[in-house]
Amino acid sequence: MNFEKLTMYLDGLKESYGVPGSDIIVTKDHETVYRHQTGFCDYEEKIPTREDNLYRLFSATKVITMTAVMQLIEQGKLGLYDELQKFIPEFGCLYVADEYTFSFPIHWPERSDPCHLAHNSIRIIDLMSMTAGLNYNTTAPELLRVKEESGNQASTQEVVRAMAGMPLLYEPRTRWAYSLAHDVLAAVVEIVSGQKFSEYLDEHIFRLLGVSDLHFGLDAEQQKRLAALYMGKFGTKDIVRDDGEMSDSFKITENYESGGAGLIAGIADYSTVIDALANGGVGRNGARILSEKSIRLFMTNYTTGQMQKDFEESGKDSYGYGLGVRVLIDGSRSKSPLGEFGWDGAAGAYVVIDPIHHVSIFYVQHIMGFPVVYSEIHPAIRDLVYEALQQ
Repeated sequence: MNFEKLTMYLDGLKESYGVPGSDIIVTKDHETVYRHQTGFCDYEEKIPTREDNLYRLFSATKVITMTAVMQLIEQGKLGLYDELQKFIPEFGCLYVADEYTFSFPIHWPERSDPCHLAHNSIRIIDLMSMTAGLNYNTTAPELLRVKEESGNQASTQEVVRAMAGMPLLYEPRTRWAYSLAHDVLAAVVEIVSGQKFSEYLDEHIFRLLGVSDLHFGLDAEQQKRLAALYMGKFGTKDIVRDDGEMSDSFKITENYESGGAGLIAGIADYSTVIDALANGGVGRNGARILSEKSIRLFMTNYTTGQMQKDFEESGKDSYGYGLGVRVLIDGSRSKSPLGEFGWDGAAGAYVVIDPIHHVSIFYVQHIMGFPVVYSEIHPAIRDLVYEALQQ
């Protein structure tokens, strides 16, 4: 294995793209075969990026949430094709916007817009595969209302029940749309398990694997370890301090635990979780968190037809979308194998899980609104890792 080209690429991210700092871990067969930090973790650029820095995962949280959901499916407590209203009755009556077209600037439909009653119900698999028709409007009137009425203290379940009143973008099972679906699944996990979402993750995933540096909130000492968060300035190549407008919108109330965007993690502990998924569901300490059958389901594409066309608009070249993860379905433009899966995050986190070669990649940077990371940086990192592994 020779990671020199990858190291050169990562060290050049500051000059090429302005990335202030980054960290990466590559594992194979439970062994960390590469770890490298670049740049700084503070705004003044005086403190070099440290191994113990914490990063906001945003949508990389979804991989953990899908693991929890799949555990409950394995135990027979939840079914892929169960209807959501079985667990949250409020989703038994759904409204769908008569017309919706995804374009910028985004205008999410509201109940005051023309709507009709849904023809289809929402199932668990529809939530996992982002085909439930839900939107990603974290400031919808329904959510602002429950936030205000609860004094900003509404629980995850209370917020999700309010989501049931938000009109759907499309009929369930007809289109793909990135949404709050995995937040809804966090509430389902709570209802089925009888535990708070964070408590379930801690008991059934994190403690089993011997990790603890994954959090929905930080104490004063942990806050000191949080890497500086930046954002790209729209229409320019400038990177400035994050203003919180987008990054803080995913925490709807003080007590809300977002299954789609809420976790903050140390890179080593998150890497330990995805290393287990890359090794048939078994961690390096021998603990099993999922069966090989479940791992194979993660490696299976779900989107076809119009759903796949919708997903391709997200820019994930060569991928389809499966049970909460992208899945590689065209190996002609990637050095990773068919079935490789994972996701990313709004601040640039990148997850690759390869159960074929027992490889995992976890890369973090901390820049919101920086689309070049998905189209250029992530694919380059993926291919450079596989090139290095083959040497």
